Amino acid sequence: MLFSSSSVPLFVQSLKKDFHFLKLLFIRLLTYERVELMLTIEEVNQMDLKTFSRTFGDIFEDSSWIAVEAYRQKPFASMETLHNEMVHVVKTSDYQDQLALIKAHPNLGTNKKMSTNSCDEQKQAGLRGLTIEENEELNALNKTYMETFDFPFIFAVKGKTKHDIYISLKNRVKNSAEQEFTTALDEIYKIAYFRLVDKCKKGDDHMQDQQAARMLSYGKADVFAYRTFLTPLSGVKQIPESSFSGRDNTVFGFNASIEIGGPAFLSSFTEGDNSLVVATDSMKNFIQWHLGSFEGTTLEGFVSYASEAFLQKYNHVEMIELSSTEVPFNATTTVKDGELAISDLVFNRSRNEEAYASIQLQKTAGGTQIVEQKSGLLNLQLVKVKDNSFTGFIRDEYTTLPEDGNRPLFIYLNLDWRYQDPAQALGDDPSTYVAAEQVRDIATSIFHEMETPSIQALIYEIGCRVLERFPQLTDISFESQNRTWDAVVENIPGSEGKVYTEPRLPYGFQRFQVTQEDVTQAQPQRLTHSQN
Repeated sequence: MLFSSSSVPLFVQSLKKDFHFLKLLFIRLLTYERVELMLTIEEVNQMDLKTFSRTFGDIFEDSSWIAVEAYRQKPFASMETLHNEMVHVVKTSDYQDQLALIKAHPNLGTNKKMSTNSCDEQKQAGLRGLTIEENEELNALNKTYMETFDFPFIFAVKGKTKHDIYISLKNRVKNSAEQEFTTALDEIYKIAYFRLVDKCKKGDDHMQDQQAARMLSYGKADVFAYRTFLTPLSGVKQIPESSFSGRDNTVFGFNASIEIGGPAFLSSFTEGDNSLVVATDSMKNFIQWHLGSFEGTTLEGFVSYASEAFLQKYNHVEMIELSSTEVPFNATTTVKDGELAISDLVFNRSRNEEAYASIQLQKTAGGTQIVEQKSGLLNLQLVKVKDNSFTGFIRDEYTTLPEDGNRPLFIYLNLDWRYQDPAQALGDDPSTYVAAEQVRDIATSIFHEMETPSIQALIYEIGCRVLERFPQLTDISFESQNRTWDAVVENIPGSEGKVYTEPRLPYGFQRFQVTQEDVTQAQPQRLTHSQN
């Protein structure tokens, strides 16, 4: 795959930092670029038709007629109202006008002449500097899309990467013509919104950069909730490495963190005005009470459900990030009719690894947009008692570590994975859902199979196997720690065993992301298993 995404850190203590860049983007786009306006709505309402058309005629690609029609609805209460009126013009126009609007947009990545807006947008997404190979691949996908739907692929590229565009194009070509027509218009509404924001933002770049660096969000952490007798998860895809087939969800518990942002909250920081503040206690109640109305089966499904509901409830909230870490419970045993059996009433709190899910949404003109969705597995601790080595590393005057051809290896792993289609993470179609238990079982299976030369090699093999089994994933990221024990007793007569103790600090760690590109371009000698 020619389009690759960047690596994302994983550990729990750094999860808040994972979204730091995205939050800066939100505040740049949603807050300060809308607070500091070069044009006020009063000035817009005073424009005559000629000035209005000249100013806003390029908001929709080569379709100034939309601005002309929207002008009739003056005065506008806000820039958002202006955008909504323009969208209304498109939605109430006939099919041929809508189709002409779609066809007015250039193919993504094309070298043909296009509007200044389109040129700038594609350049920012990295599409104006493609290699020959990348350009040929994107052109082939565009051609397939055009032959399928008879109009160009439309995608709001602001804040997106070549990888995002590639994945969306590859997935959307599978839609029906009706679905794609509607999706194309929704993307056009987003493009128009971004252009309107850019047109109206304050022109002082230095001031803008200073403003963009300021954070604006608040939230609630350690929100615990437990639901009994949630709908069971069943029907997941079976894989050779795992016996997992579903969850009964008799006890469904999590620890959640919620964070919200938007320009409406600026005055609460600068003026102490709490009139639009949603109390964090209310956030806690919202999450807990919505667990009662949740009809899904997965942690990913719940964070998506609750986030969407929160944005619908509080219209002034522009961005929400909701993450939840599983609080796992295991079934216990009991005696029934004189035989040992699994209890369906008593469960014990597990202290082992935990599933994790997060989602970040932002409001757009067409509704909400997923900025980031991740599933994960936290605090997986594995030890392999032999058949691990670490040799051949650089030896110089700073090296005191001896080479070891057969050592125990104790590792901590945090993993997260992303779907090509975020909807597949929700578990509504269990056949496309990737369960954390299955990822765990793949990790333990690979660890058993390999004569491990390094932790780096181990996590690469685990990642490739996960992506082979689940091609609906785009990538899987790792953060690992080497917690291998220190030997205390090296030789025990009559035994191959040794005595160990906890390792001394500090510890080594690794971060790595495996993508589908790694799977397709892997060397033949890599461990491979055909998909079942």
